[in-house]
Amino acid sequence: MEENLTRLRQRLEQFSSAVIAFSGGVDSTFLARVAKDVYGDKLLLITATSSTYPFYELEEAKSLAVLLGIRHMIIVSEELEIPGYSENPPDRCYYCKSELFSKLKFIADRDGFDVVFDGSNADDMNDFRPGMKAKQKYGVISPLSEAGINKEEIRQLSAEYNLPTANKQSYACLASRFPYGEKITKEKLDRVGTAEFEIRKLAFTQFRIRSHDNLARLEFLTAEMDNAWLQRDCLTDICRSAGFSYVTIDLSGYRTGSMNEVLPDELKISWQEKDSNSLNL
Repeated sequence: MEENLTRLRQRLEQFSSAVIAFSGGVDSTFLARVAKDVYGDKLLLITATSSTYPFYELEEAKSLAVLLGIRHMIIVSEELEIPGYSENPPDRCYYCKSELFSKLKFIADRDGFDVVFDGSNADDMNDFRPGMKAKQKYGVISPLSEAGINKEEIRQLSAEYNLPTANKQSYACLASRFPYGEKITKEKLDRVGTAEFEIRKLAFTQFRIRSHDNLARLEFLTAEMDNAWLQRDCLTDICRSAGFSYVTIDLSGYRTGSMNEVLPDELKISWQEKDSNSLNL
């Protein structure tokens, strides 16, 4: 882990200034903290607001930027305005990240920053993530991934830095809560965001709501299934109050990228193997 941290610092030192795509999550907060030691005041955190980014995450990002003492900019990147995005195709994430990274690259170039970083870690390379192609298009670098640092190491190192995000739940944009092909609307995003905000108060370590039309499929860590069952009436009330008609607990438990499980392997492989020319990169 210490060797990986050294590699991370060495990679950062190849640039004199940087912009970081800052969600306020575990990964981007840790990256920002390490980058501050390297760049000092030649560092800018940028958080993009949209319908897929709940208000409570934005407030946490603001607070963390203040805590870190790093300049923070908030921009708007509304994915629902991107043609085709709300239809929720399997490559939805590519359109989202292209929108975001194009804006970050513009700001970095305009304000004289050397590079744009995102917080992708080594574990992210093991899932279907079309947004990775958008990074290639705009020259965005993922130093945590390049240094071989995974999520568990980030949590351990964050604790050593006394970062409040060391034990924070992993977060993904609200659009990841919907099965591919189901149209995404602001009302549906608000419904999921509202319900998850209330469930957060019940102190589960990690959970997700997956939205299937009017059904809320709740994913909890296996170790917390019993607690979820004991609180099933409260969970049901929360989800129905938010607008769901039916509520169920997924017996397979919480796992990242569960909506990708139904995608055929050939689709995942074909997307991951597309070269720059096929995507007009």
